[in-house]
Amino acid sequence: MTRRTLFDATHDMFRETVRRFIEDEIAPFHDQWERDGIVPRALWRKAGALGLLCTNMPEEYGGGGTDWTFNAVLIEEMWRAGVSGPAAGFMIQSEMVAPYILAWGSEAMKRRILPRMARGELVGAIAMTEPGAGSDLKAITTRAVRTGDDYVVSGQKVYISNGQSCDVIVMAVKTDASKGAAGVSLILAEVPCDGFERGRNLDKIGMHAQDTSELFFDNMRVPAANLLGDEGQGFAMLMTKLAHERMSQAVRSVAVAEASLRNTIEYTKERRAFGGTIADFQNTQFVLAQLDAEITAARVFTDWAVEQFMLDALDPLDAARLKLVTCELQGKVVDQCLQFFGGYGYMTEYPIARAFVDARISRIAGGAVEVMKHIIARDVFK
Repeated sequence: MTRRTLFDATHDMFRETVRRFIEDEIAPFHDQWERDGIVPRALWRKAGALGLLCTNMPEEYGGGGTDWTFNAVLIEEMWRAGVSGPAAGFMIQSEMVAPYILAWGSEAMKRRILPRMARGELVGAIAMTEPGAGSDLKAITTRAVRTGDDYVVSGQKVYISNGQSCDVIVMAVKTDASKGAAGVSLILAEVPCDGFERGRNLDKIGMHAQDTSELFFDNMRVPAANLLGDEGQGFAMLMTKLAHERMSQAVRSVAVAEASLRNTIEYTKERRAFGGTIADFQNTQFVLAQLDAEITAARVFTDWAVEQFMLDALDPLDAARLKLVTCELQGKVVDQCLQFFGGYGYMTEYPIARAFVDARISRIAGGAVEVMKHIIARDVFK
């Protein structure tokens, strides 16, 4: 399946809808949201009304009933436009939170929660990371103790995207502290509730419009019916969805790289220096030609991965390779492209500057590059 057959005329119509939504409802206001540190709830409802949330979720649960390639279109267009606040928030809603509920939630939970997420009435977050446990999910200490018809949850999570906005949280907890990975479970918390507290909106170096928070749980009661799957299956469930998440991040990284290269080429054709344009210099041509070749290779790899995902055949090892290659390339592209803008590239009013700071999280989120290398190395040296 090539890019020509990966998307058809229906995708083109959806892509145009996304572009108009960005132009009308996001781009004029995103600077203010960067200053506010959060995207307004009204935008979520507008996106839901247009079918931009949980697009590939079955219609019976409020979704669009499409396949995942429509999600890919949304990810590409949002990140190409550089609107990182809603781009990241919507990805978490549709690519991370909703899939866990759809796969392992009870029928009652799915019918109660998913339609409202698709309409933008509920905002979701996924809470794995803790102060003492980043990529090592086996080391989490947030505990959930079964008491009658409830779980009593105590602990802390950190770096939680959508943390200030969220109404539902897929939480990784320890239901049996003695079993390591086998003691990890997933629970859906519906907040606010007694025992739940949001920390401050964390001050990040980039993606300022994306709210990111600490979350605190002090004997917070969650109905036992909100357990996803069975006790002790949480770690295995997380592993089955990581390939999906890493592929989504690859789509984002390649889209940002493509947009940054395109903007840089246009800028170098206009910026004059030493009697000509920057584009006239051989160094400019060689650097940008090299980036073009590497981005093209990354695009082919990413589209292949999307094809494999659509066939339910995307291997976790290939997903690790994909994330490593694409997120490293994203960082390289925005860095080298920024250089051609000179001092302007250091000004946040220029898209390349924001792309530069926003890109840094790509090598950390969804599994740090070191974790990806570890996964790959185990296969290389087996």
